[in-house]
Amino acid sequence: MRLATWNVNSIGARLPRLLPWLEQTAPDVLALQETKCADSAFPYADLAALGYEAAHAGDGRWNGVAVLSRVGLEDVSLELEGHPEPRIASAQCGPIHVTSVYVPNGRAIGDPHYHYKLAWFSSLRERLNSFDPTQPLVVMGDLNVALRDSDVWDISAFADSTHVTPAERGAVQALLDWGLVDVEARPGKGDIPFTYWDYRAGMMHKNLGMRIDYVLTTPVVRVSDAYVDREARKGKGASDHAPVVVDVEV
Repeated sequence: MRLATWNVNSIGARLPRLLPWLEQTAPDVLALQETKCADSAFPYADLAALGYEAAHAGDGRWNGVAVLSRVGLEDVSLELEGHPEPRIASAQCGPIHVTSVYVPNGRAIGDPHYHYKLAWFSSLRERLNSFDPTQPLVVMGDLNVALRDSDVWDISAFADSTHVTPAERGAVQALLDWGLVDVEARPGKGDIPFTYWDYRAGMMHKNLGMRIDYVLTTPVVRVSDAYVDREARKGKGASDHAPVVVDVEV
């Protein structure tokens, strides 16, 4: 199976790029984040024409997540207990249970949004207790955390900033300690598989990026290849994130 995750930063704006990408890359399951789309406006028909069922949660503003599957879509859940924002979507997709997550940004250390981010992570970790780490499970999406110093272009540029604090990294580590494995993409240009580059100041051209989009799997999901599709981040009308593509066997 081929799995992928992509923060599209508005599916309405990105649809002309998403549809041909789906045809070319042909993931069996795709997790989307930041769709910025109400359910009534989600392009179910366009995706169905390519063979994808979709489970989407969105309010048409800033968040929105989805799971697209061409191998089945059952036991759909669009809720994280205690957190009403549309930031999680999960379903059984063939042999693998897939969860798409869009973790809150956090804004600034000490900000209420930062504390909310940590609380959201805590609820996500609690949610894992309803699963079995010996079964095929994938949690993927935009975690808004750089787990290691090497996951940002210059750690000194992040002094007193979110995304790299011990508490945020600890929240991701808690997911790994439960039994998930961080799938690392093979190196791309610059030998650092970043997944996000700010639109401003030529950050993509300079490869001043961050790795904040993840695919986390249980060990029974065997990975044969993983890469960041940098080409999908280039050109007119691109998202500020690149897709992460992972080939697996179960």
